[in-house]
Amino acid sequence: MKVLLIGSGGREHALAWKIAQSPLLDELYAAPGNPGIADHATLVPLDVEDHTAVIAFTKEKAVDFVVVGPEAPLVAGLADDLRAAGIATFGPSKAAAQLEGSKGFTKDLCARYDIPTGAYQRFKTAEPAKDYVRAQGAPIVIKADGLAAGKGVTVAMTEAEALAAIDDCFDGAFGAAGAEVVVEAFLDGEEASFFCLSDGKTALALATAQDHKRVGDGDTGPNTGGMGAYSPAPVMTPAMVERTMKEIIEPTISGMAKDGNPFSGVFFAGLMITAKGPELIEYNVRFGDPECQVLMMRLKSDLLPILYATATGTLDKVEAEWRDDAALTVVLASKGYPGAYDKNTPIAHIPEASEEAKVFHAGTALKDGGLVATGGRVLNVTALGKTVTEAQARAYALADKVEWENGFCRRDIGWQAVAREKA
Repeated sequence: MKVLLIGSGGREHALAWKIAQSPLLDELYAAPGNPGIADHATLVPLDVEDHTAVIAFTKEKAVDFVVVGPEAPLVAGLADDLRAAGIATFGPSKAAAQLEGSKGFTKDLCARYDIPTGAYQRFKTAEPAKDYVRAQGAPIVIKADGLAAGKGVTVAMTEAEALAAIDDCFDGAFGAAGAEVVVEAFLDGEEASFFCLSDGKTALALATAQDHKRVGDGDTGPNTGGMGAYSPAPVMTPAMVERTMKEIIEPTISGMAKDGNPFSGVFFAGLMITAKGPELIEYNVRFGDPECQVLMMRLKSDLLPILYATATGTLDKVEAEWRDDAALTVVLASKGYPGAYDKNTPIAHIPEASEEAKVFHAGTALKDGGLVATGGRVLNVTALGKTVTEAQARAYALADKVEWENGFCRRDIGWQAVAREKA
């Protein structure tokens, strides 16, 4: 099978690494890819916003299957255009991708189909939103409605912080994503990420993870796209997974189908495990980044036939088998992230991978023959272990061997699971 992978981040490096292990694979292309992905795939300098060019490439190379990694091309309808051209594609339609592309769309779906989530209101101007905040009080959550690269959410612990976040959205801090704002109730509990495939009819539960959104140790500082993750998440017990499937995932699949937007692809449900049980914070319609890295390290099964079955409506014919081991990933980011940071800073050395530990590239490029950091989140140092404590020790040992003066990382990824293991 000839496969084209769309994307250039750490998630896509993890997917490329796993797809490349499949005996079904004849050729793997990646557009645009990154230097790490180049170890597994032929990089193609395609503009993924030019859907005609992407389709022309798939025809020219007789590509059998396209895997779309990031959310932006899905929200822009790339999967629809590829399928219309007769190419099997992993990823939801433009209409179904609204689950991530519009937080208000998702909240309305939850209200329609009794899916547990925080109370909310949608606003197109600042003053009514501020009045609502004053009436509700803090803590409260302010979200830019559209795609904001993981940065359009403020968990405001004070009223003043909430009002400032509303101003940020309507003043253009997140571009078009902030043209509408969702204000929702603060949910108290422990966060978890749950991943599940759907072909529009069948659901296949994958695995759980826990992300670390805040930039600083002890979950301090501003939200980021994610500073690290581990899998599995102990808070997601078998009973909690079963409730999540019944109360959140299955009603979403049936509701989307009923509304004429059948969902094919991966559900990435951001959950808050509250005293009442699992409640939906938000949906993403692609694998998480950096959660994908820990999922791919733990997946024993061949990924390619599972993705293909999802895309072709045959998900009931496949299963996913997982290692019992825990996996943990630490994000190495550019100093200053998630604010302003220097680009094209040199990365002098990346340590060799082993069976237990690997470095996935996210925001890297080759310049004048050397590896440089081009993004905010740059490398994902990922390791396996019998316990989260062991995986954490291996990941940090490998991270400390990376030679990159402009890099930094949190030193406490996995702290909740480690505390549980020591208790």
